[in-house]
Amino acid sequence: MWSDTQARSPAAPPSAKGPLGSSSLAASTPALQGPLWGRGHSAPCSRGAQEKRVPWIREAPRLRQSETEAYQFIMEYLSQDQQPEVDNLKFLKAVETLSGAVRAQGNGNMNDYYPLITLTERIEALILQESTEFLTSSVRQQAMLCIVALSQVKPSFHESQKLDLVNAGIYSVFSLPLIMPSPDWKDTASLYMQTVQALDEMLQALMMEDMNPNMLMLQNFLEIILPWLTLSEKVHEQTRALGTISRLLRFICKFPQLSHMMEFLMSGKLMGILGLFCMDSNQEISAEASEALHYLFTILALQRSLKQKTETILKNLQKSFRGEWFAHVQDLILFFGNYLTPEERADVIMVSMEAMTNTSRYDSCTASNMLKLILKDSIPEIGKVPEIIQYIYYNMMSITETTAQMTMQKILHLMAQTYTDEVILTLIEMEDQSHKGVHKPWEILASFPKGYEVIMEHLLQRLTPHKRPRGQESSQRTEISPLIATRALHELLLEPSRRTEVQTFFPSLFMTLLFQVSFLVVEGRHEVIHEEKHVAEWVDPVRSTVEALKTLMWSSGYGEYVSYIHNLGTWELLMDPERHFEGVTLLARAMVTKKCWHNGPICRLIFEVLHNQESSNHLTALTFVTELLRCPEVAAIVDEVATRILAKWFHCEEPAPVKLLLQVAVTFAKHGNMVRQLRILQPYVLNCCYSTDIDIVMETFLVLKCLIEHLTWQRSSSFFIQLAFMLRPFFDEESEHLRLSAFEIYERILAKTKRKILVFPLKHQVLNLIVLLVFHLKDENVNVAQICRSALCHTANILGWSRLKVVFAEKDEWTILSALLEQETNKALWFLKQSVGFFKSPQAPIRQVAVWFAGQIIQVLDVEDPSEVEEAYTGASHRAQNLLPSPAALLCAKHHSRVCVTALRYMRKDPDPTISCLATQIFYVLEAKEKLLASFSTSCFCRRRLRKHYF
Repeated sequence: MWSDTQARSPAAPPSAKGPLGSSSLAASTPALQGPLWGRGHSAPCSRGAQEKRVPWIREAPRLRQSETEAYQFIMEYLSQDQQPEVDNLKFLKAVETLSGAVRAQGNGNMNDYYPLITLTERIEALILQESTEFLTSSVRQQAMLCIVALSQVKPSFHESQKLDLVNAGIYSVFSLPLIMPSPDWKDTASLYMQTVQALDEMLQALMMEDMNPNMLMLQNFLEIILPWLTLSEKVHEQTRALGTISRLLRFICKFPQLSHMMEFLMSGKLMGILGLFCMDSNQEISAEASEALHYLFTILALQRSLKQKTETILKNLQKSFRGEWFAHVQDLILFFGNYLTPEERADVIMVSMEAMTNTSRYDSCTASNMLKLILKDSIPEIGKVPEIIQYIYYNMMSITETTAQMTMQKILHLMAQTYTDEVILTLIEMEDQSHKGVHKPWEILASFPKGYEVIMEHLLQRLTPHKRPRGQESSQRTEISPLIATRALHELLLEPSRRTEVQTFFPSLFMTLLFQVSFLVVEGRHEVIHEEKHVAEWVDPVRSTVEALKTLMWSSGYGEYVSYIHNLGTWELLMDPERHFEGVTLLARAMVTKKCWHNGPICRLIFEVLHNQESSNHLTALTFVTELLRCPEVAAIVDEVATRILAKWFHCEEPAPVKLLLQVAVTFAKHGNMVRQLRILQPYVLNCCYSTDIDIVMETFLVLKCLIEHLTWQRSSSFFIQLAFMLRPFFDEESEHLRLSAFEIYERILAKTKRKILVFPLKHQVLNLIVLLVFHLKDENVNVAQICRSALCHTANILGWSRLKVVFAEKDEWTILSALLEQETNKALWFLKQSVGFFKSPQAPIRQVAVWFAGQIIQVLDVEDPSEVEEAYTGASHRAQNLLPSPAALLCAKHHSRVCVTALRYMRKDPDPTISCLATQIFYVLEAKEKLLASFSTSCFCRRRLRKHYF
């Protein structure tokens, strides 16, 4: 009579080796421990082993005669443990009768007659007592109908009671053997159909809540039924499961309102499973799955589509009812994209991927084709991305079928393009948890050229915080940190097949990773690790980023450079907080030395970074570009716009960028063909001479020396003249190094100046500084004195003073001043003005020679107009309060009487005794000459005038 002659015990589940056996679909169902007891409910003990139940003694409400008899039979029946089949059927009939009586009472309650829970347990036991080897009794059928009757009275079944009953009914019916041809097979088939119908009615009754189907309860029922479909190896069990699901869904289609539809989370999983079975090779399974899928689509259309579209959708569905599998797949594509939530779509993908991992039960090509079709055009929003990636990560190596492998790779590729952050973060976390790198997923991500570029671009944006990702920000649920992005880049760069794409990204990746290293070194790796919740404790962010930088160079064909840089110790310097920028300099210098052909694009990129004045990477960028500009090919791409970008950084308050820009000016000068660019920087360089930072000033003077050395007079004459005027205040600096630098610069300007090109402004300055140069022959710094003598010789050449040139080169300052005054007597007043200015010099030897020379000049001056004497006297008396006479008064008054006495009077108080003594001597000489001149002027009215000369 039956095909399966071997009996199966009630606890025997369908095979747990099916494709979905490890999924939540199987793990959360009772089939893993037996179709009946999987929800944690223990199997009921046999009635003979239980205690005798105490009869229900509460006084029952008034009943009719037949109802009273039914009630009394129930009391008697339940007081005994074992009953024959006839009494079992009579008991079930009595329960139905009593249920009808209670229901007719309106507010009646079954507990008023007998505890509902006791009745339910006894009915459940009757179902389980029925044999699963053959079907000859109608007890299980009547028991299920009895449950239907009880579901219509109060109190309602608890959820656990419903699940126990469903578990028992499903097991009792699905476990029956397949009906085979026999003499009485028609009767058996009829009884089986009635039993199945009773099961359907019981499921429908238990699913109802307030006149509407409860979708959460349906979800629980499906978790019980689906393992019979996915884990069973018997066709008739799969067919029964599909038929039951189909009839449940058809029943639900009749109701416009469904309870807890929003909480129903099985749509995606159910659609995936039914879609797979819809393409099964077995015609019966395929037909049942197609019908069930049709009703699922109908429910989704009724519940989730717009009302004006619902009718059209239902008509189209009806056309494909029981059609070919391709028609159902077309509908599946439609509903997958438009009527499923992101999480439900993920369930469809997960079901298909699980099917591809088990070729013994499913046709992996079928699952692959279904996934290809639903993901063909564009991937809609998908949930549960980490779960999908984890499944791919752990199962990729176990897939052997070529089509399935390609489909799995495409899924990973599409996910990585659309949900890059979530995919990357999931892969990194799994590697950290396993402490071993599984490079296969990264190889897959790198195997699609266009997708590789998209992913690299996205990671690059994540490394650059001020850039917003294009087209993904609205749908991105997780955002990875720069450190995670760096690690992902490292993994992708290890794939050698993408060298062309890597070279395209090389400038951006190189500088971005270098900026990341600088940030980590400056901010401190420990602080960054503390903020990274997804980073393993064993990860060193600085070393990890440096390794990514090295790998980038290797993968771009610069392996030789990596070794060269390693030999210089550059990599370690980059990770040293105190010498990091030294490492940046050496890295850039190596790129120039090895003539890296990416230097030009890198330079352009740096100027884009520097264009943003708020960039936090400016110091690293300036350090790197300062070295790159030493390469003539790189410097050639620097136009006026780029130069002005550099010039703006001279206003930076930090000294380090300014020093770098000063070096850039030197580089421009050395190239020789960048005069126009250098002219833009020259005003900023000169302005650095007035910085409050002495180191900046000293660095500027070193740069000015270099500029003078490499610039020509023809192209930079205005700069030389401006510099000559600018240097005057620095000749009196107390700092010997700064003073020496100023004189060296001036001496180099004079060396470049020729007599035939000496223009008026510079000639005026040269004449104005002759006395200063002579005075500084007495400078405390011997080097300054030597520079001043050389400068005097250059001055004599420029001015054509051949006789004085010999004196300047060989004689002492006293002789030089006397010869200068003798030759240039007409400039005596000018020399006097310069001399008086040095009365305040901090160096005593210079004050001494200034006082002496002033005395010499005053003694050769003749008398002018008497009114000038009075004017000079008045001016000198007025400035006596400031310790020194006004230079203007000295220039206006040629008379050596009262004004000269006033000018030297306060020099007698100089702290240096030699100077005070010299001033006193001159003071007395002038007083004597004043008296002599006064007596002479009364007898002689002629005056010997000193001819005036003007410059």
